[in-house]
Amino acid sequence: MNHKTHIIADNIISPLGFTSAENFEQLKQMKTGVQRFETSALSSEPVCTAAIDSARLNREFGKLNVTKPYTRLEQLFILSISDAVKQNPAIDLTSPKTLIILSSTKGNIDLLQKAEADKFDKKRLFLWETGNVIADYFKNSNKPLIISNACISGVLAIIMGKRLLEGSEYDTIVVSGADILTHFVVSGFQSFKAVSNEVCKPYDASRDGISLGEACGTMVLTNKQQQQSIIVTGGASSNDANHISGPSRSGDGLILSIEKTLKEANVHPSEIDFISGHGTATLYNDEMEAQAITTTKLQDVPMNSLKSYFGHTLGAAGIIEAIVGIHSMKNNTLIGTYNFKELGVTLPINIIKNTQTATINNCLKTAAGFGGCNAAVLFQKNTESN
Repeated sequence: MNHKTHIIADNIISPLGFTSAENFEQLKQMKTGVQRFETSALSSEPVCTAAIDSARLNREFGKLNVTKPYTRLEQLFILSISDAVKQNPAIDLTSPKTLIILSSTKGNIDLLQKAEADKFDKKRLFLWETGNVIADYFKNSNKPLIISNACISGVLAIIMGKRLLEGSEYDTIVVSGADILTHFVVSGFQSFKAVSNEVCKPYDASRDGISLGEACGTMVLTNKQQQQSIIVTGGASSNDANHISGPSRSGDGLILSIEKTLKEANVHPSEIDFISGHGTATLYNDEMEAQAITTTKLQDVPMNSLKSYFGHTLGAAGIIEAIVGIHSMKNNTLIGTYNFKELGVTLPINIIKNTQTATINNCLKTAAGFGGCNAAVLFQKNTESN
């Protein structure tokens, strides 16, 4: 029997809140977590970022009564996974049938700073060691899987979770993605002239670059029989190798990912009710997405970007945006794209301007990243048992 991949718990930690429900409530009211800073530890020039409240992070983590030291990123992973797991008593992180998949582009990148580096062993800079630290905390005996593939990492982690659950080795997979803001990350994107000094404007005519953010998201998947859940029905990735940082002008890599995802899910483009776009608000990414969406005959489907709420959260983006999509399905609510006023791409895609109600049975999540990587994953309401 082919078991379905069910989503049985989730969490988002972001500047908008420390639970998925708290975040979704803020999004429904179209409140952004992105703020403008004239100067900061992240940049000597004006920059808009979405930073998690460190005081609240310390308070929430303190409630766990942990005695060992953990980095900021590790604290986010531990808090997010802990909140998701407590939502469902059937989740057993100590079971040999449970696997942890972590998604991150930079990991403990703040340990490059001397003030932080002196507090931890140098090997904590390695993503594999981050995985070991998280698995050890939760007493999970399996070697964690690390996904680090630019900005499609989160979506790719969900796809990998689905594929692994189609085998017999695991029955539960915890997918968690996180990245943090540092001077290293901000200056890197500034070197590309890709960072806006205003809250970013996805798909808008006056867009001029991204806003960066930090977040952590966790999604728990299982192949155990469920009812009234959201399921992952398809997913695919591709690499067009167009450029080290620029997307393909034709969108061919994303087109391939979308087409393969719809084929696996056995869903026609006309059945898609909502698209959670990548929408970085850079000139070329948004245009590339418009090309791909139109070529796959999805141009009339309501579509949004959440980057103007959370900022671009890199390895967390695909997961937290997918979770918002799932809550949109559960609440039959489409979140408007904050700061979007006038369509600024050459093809007429259907960008949601204001939050509205709609029946959503099928949600497509897209992602793209440096090096020409692309991914898509499809979520569907499930009203029947396996």
